[in-house]
Amino acid sequence: MLFLNPLLLWGLLAASAPVVIHLINKRRHKPIQWAAMQFLLKATRESRGKKKLRHVLILACRVLAIAALALSAARPIVSALAGWGGGSIDTVVLLLDRSSSMEIKPEDGFQSRRKIVIEKARDAMIDLGVSRLVLIESASNQAQEVSSLDTLADLSSTAATDTTADFPSLLIRAAEVLADSSGHSEIWLASDLQSSNWHPDDPRWAAARASLDALIQKPTIRVLSLTGPTASNSAVHLLDSQRSGDELVLDLEIVRVADSRGTLSLPLTTHLNSASTTESITIPGQSIRLQKRVTLPAGNLTGSGWVSIPADGNSRDNSAYFAYGPALPVKSIIVAPAGEAADFLALAAAPPGYENQSARLIDPANAETLDTTDAAAILWAAPLPSGRTTEIIHRFISSGGQVIFFPPGESSNASFDNLSWSNPSVADAGKFFILKDWNHRDGPLRDGFDGTPIPAERLKAIRRQIPIGDYTTLSHWEDGEPFIARRVTERGTAWFVGSLPDYTWSNLGDADVLLPSVQRIIEIGANRFSASSLATIGTDSAKPKPSESCIRLDENTNPETTSSRDQAGIFRFGDRLIAINRPHQEDTPEILTKDQLDHALDGTHYTLLDQAGKSDDPSLSSDAWRAFLIFMLFLLISEAILCLPKRDPIAQPEISNRNSNLPRSV
Repeated sequence: MLFLNPLLLWGLLAASAPVVIHLINKRRHKPIQWAAMQFLLKATRESRGKKKLRHVLILACRVLAIAALALSAARPIVSALAGWGGGSIDTVVLLLDRSSSMEIKPEDGFQSRRKIVIEKARDAMIDLGVSRLVLIESASNQAQEVSSLDTLADLSSTAATDTTADFPSLLIRAAEVLADSSGHSEIWLASDLQSSNWHPDDPRWAAARASLDALIQKPTIRVLSLTGPTASNSAVHLLDSQRSGDELVLDLEIVRVADSRGTLSLPLTTHLNSASTTESITIPGQSIRLQKRVTLPAGNLTGSGWVSIPADGNSRDNSAYFAYGPALPVKSIIVAPAGEAADFLALAAAPPGYENQSARLIDPANAETLDTTDAAAILWAAPLPSGRTTEIIHRFISSGGQVIFFPPGESSNASFDNLSWSNPSVADAGKFFILKDWNHRDGPLRDGFDGTPIPAERLKAIRRQIPIGDYTTLSHWEDGEPFIARRVTERGTAWFVGSLPDYTWSNLGDADVLLPSVQRIIEIGANRFSASSLATIGTDSAKPKPSESCIRLDENTNPETTSSRDQAGIFRFGDRLIAINRPHQEDTPEILTKDQLDHALDGTHYTLLDQAGKSDDPSLSSDAWRAFLIFMLFLLISEAILCLPKRDPIAQPEISNRNSNLPRSV
């Protein structure tokens, strides 16, 4: 509890006045021993204790009433953030979540969660008399001194964005700011507790807690949680965009972020070069993935557009942007000795009918002469690269290239980026290694957009090699060993496949698994060459180079907004046409559990305020002077009741005796 007029607390000294008066009155009467009074004192000795208790209660009511009046005059403030733990706050570091999920509105549908928490935090800090506010918002992760609390909601650094948030890094940044601060400081974390923004299992939380422990004066941690029911909301996301002749193939996903009960029909509008078309989409459950083909205008080599759904509880997730350019040749490199495996890999990289794709075969002995300048992917079926070749492959992956490593077929101690192969293993006689489990939503074996799965269960192998190291497993053999593993490095990816497309190894060459997997990986690698491409906010490809200008082209938002740092849209970076979209994880509705929050902030003794999302309660703090006045009134009434005179106990028996002397009626 804090006070707006703390100088008036000196009035508490007046509460001692009744005690002083009582002591003075006791000294005015001098006790004198009188023999006749001994009999009277003896008669009233039994009631003396009760009278003394009543006098003490009367005195206490008078003292507390004066104290309550003084406290009321000092204007006490009770804050849901500061609670009843007194003391002023010198510095507040506000960690503000500006991710696109914060734009969703509560059930009343009036203001977004971001606006609600900004207003409540501002009002609470004004009431609490906070002298210094440092804002660290999730879009830039930079600290900013706020000179006036009244302007907090009007700052450009608190406006809506299409970004994501990273709370481990925000807390580390807050600890750096408080390293040079003195006095009582607090850190307020304002968020909707979306799990994808908190990364509860990230090892950086340990570093964040260590940074706070290293501070000389430990700050108080407050979590302003904006969970709770929200307005109905759906989100559209563009997963991929590929040009196929005169058509643009859009891979879309529509997610019902809130209220996913029953089926929902939505109009999906496609905007392309100032023209638009609308069709109805039915979502049977929480989400639907679909593939939409858009006919491109004749003669247009480049262009852009977006798809949109009607406005709902969150206006930031109703559009997804795309751009296209001229169809470019897709080239792949196969590093493998001549033979059956090399032939199958060549067919998978450049199958018949794919005139725009080509593949060239390189003998492993000549790998040091690799020219990867125009390659989308490398299919490597040889011992892992070494020497100068390792540097070539590392640069290729870092620039966005894709490398698929297949087993070398022999035991080797060679490693690449701390990844290696186990010794080859052979299945028991008459048995096979069978693929049992694979990721249906991610990776090269994911289901099609119509929900059709790849028949990966048909894969059988009699020989295999297991990747060893730190990677993400996307599919498993029946005994739990990995079949496809992934290691992401900067912009590119290294893939490890646990068998060869050679019938002395497996039936991988039948194309049920090999063809779709290789084509999907090649598509990823080909995107880095397109003059018109997709990018996600926060990645390097979504930022212009120092020599490039930045111009926003779409009309789907405020045309005065030209920055691509935290806004989705169509941008031109110099000669490049870029469609920038919000991060896909912002459409995931999973909320941080209390156990996960306890684990992330373990040892900080944080306080969770789980009411900030309620727009019908616009304040985090309130005046408490009325409560003290009511308490004072109660004390005065109690004192008056205690002072009421009691009936004379001697008069009652006297009346009874008189009545007993009356004659009885016959």
